[in-house]
Parts: sequence; structure tokens; C-alpha cells
Amino acid sequence: MTHCILIGAPVDEGQRRPGCLMGPAAYRVAGLASTLIDLGHTVEDRGDLSPAPGRGQACANPAVHHLPEIIAWTEALRASGCSAMEEGMPIFLGGDHALALGSLAGVAAHARAAGRPQFVLWLDAHSDFHTVETTTSGNLHGTPLAYASGRAGFDPFPAFPAPIPGRNICMFGIRSVDSAESAALRETEIIVNDMRVLDERGIVAPLREFLDRVQAENGMLHVSLDVDFLDPSIAPAVGTTVPGGTTFREAHLVCELLHESGLMTSLDLVELNPFLDERGRTAKLMVDLVGSLMGRKVFDRPTHSY
Repeated sequence: MTHCILIGAPVDEGQRRPGCLMGPAAYRVAGLASTLIDLGHTVEDRGDLSPAPGRGQACANPAVHHLPEIIAWTEALRASGCSAMEEGMPIFLGGDHALALGSLAGVAAHARAAGRPQFVLWLDAHSDFHTVETTTSGNLHGTPLAYASGRAGFDPFPAFPAPIPGRNICMFGIRSVDSAESAALRETEIIVNDMRVLDERGIVAPLREFLDRVQAENGMLHVSLDVDFLDPSIAPAVGTTVPGGTTFREAHLVCELLHESGLMTSLDLVELNPFLDERGRTAKLMVDLVGSLMGRKVFDRPTHSY
């Protein structure tokens, strides 16, 4: 049994398409808490965070927008995540992927205090490896992994508490990386399992290789699940759709393997935009995936009607 701590993070400023701020409510309406309780876990819903007002910070890159607000979210999520790690498994309900700037900082700070290495499994169509200096879109939801890995170019953000070594980060399902990010990634030890790798090797082998390392090193594993990890044909409620994502069966297999490993210690659910959904279809699927992450087997899956 796991004590699951739900932390709502209605972050909407990390990109330009409104709607992600409705994500935490959609997860609750779709039955996230009852799904976890039915699987034998305890649930504590801490509601939605309200960050402090932005302090007017600025940077040299004119493309960047909502910088003070995202820094405020990062600070609030870092504090909330670090505190929750001491009591159970935080599940961060997004909100766009900029929330991972703070969730990763919080869990990494806890791992450092516990004397254990932090690992990250990034289930996403995008690498999110830009910095405040390099982003051309100005969308800070495209920066969390660069921040977490200690990449330079994040002033005036607070320093990341314990930069995560590249070899401890695994990108899984990647299929949209621009040339600048690709060049930067080649200079790291980050494991990039893009869709070409998964098409050639399948889902299981590369995932188990990474999980075996987490287990061998007694690591703490943060899983960041972006809606666009899934193919848009089954998960339309995201503003950053990229064709060729994981299928329903592949996504559930990833989640069941993660549960069987027993290694996940924290979780992000990000980029759900209910405004773009079809009768709650994507929210229900994401909750269904959390069920698989937390112990539901393939033959236990409920029937949905849409």
C-alpha cells in the first residue's frame, strides 16, 4: 500500500494555449482518488497550490514569457514536493510541463537529503531540453529536463538543488526534438529512447534496462507522464500533439512494468487540456494509466463508454 499525496498544480503559463489550468479538476472528476483507493492505497488530496505573486524577474531572451510566474510555481512546487516525499508518494496534477521545473527540484532535494540517487523517466513526445537563454518559442514548458540536469542558462531561476546526472535520465517515446536540443543532448549521457528505438527494440527491453539500473543503485524514480506521450488518436486533449505516439496497449504495458518494478517514488501528470478533450476521454485514459502504474492488471481494466 502506498500513501498517495495529490498536489494540484494548475500551471498554464508555460505555454500559450489556455486550458491546462483545468487539468487538476479534470483528474479529480475522472475518479483519480477513487481509482487509487480501490487499488488499496490511501489518498491525501492537498488541493491546488497557489504560488506567491511573481517578483518581476526578467531575462535577456525577449521570447520568454511569464517568467516571474513560472519561477513562483517552481518555488512553490519544490517546497510542496520535497515535503510530500517525506510522507508518501506525491502525484503532481498538471498543469503544463513547466510544473516539472518545481516537482523535479523538490524530489531531487529530498533524494539528496536521503543520500540516494535521483532517476527520471520522461514519458513525452518532446525532450524539453531548452534553457531560458536558448528557447525560441519562449515557452518554459520546454525547459524542465535541461534545468534538472544542471544545464547553464537558467538565470534568474533558483539553482537546481542537486543536478541529476545525464545517465540517470531516460527519455522514452521522444519524437519531436529541434536541432538545438539535439545538439545539446549529444553532449550528455541522457538515454534517449525515441520512437525509432522503440519500434526497433520494442517497449520492454529498453525500459527494463533503465529500471535495472535504478534498482541496482537504490535510486528514487520520478516518472513524468505527458499526455502527448500517447498518440493523439487516443488522447486528443493536449495542445502539443505529435503523430506516432504510443498506443493504448503500449502505454499500459509501460505502466504495468513500472508497477512491477516497485521503483516509482513520485509522478507528474501533465499537459492535459480539458478544453480540447472529447467528453473526458483523455482524462479518463490518464486516470486508467495511473491505475496500471499503481497495480491494476490488464484483465482488471474497466469498460469505458464515451
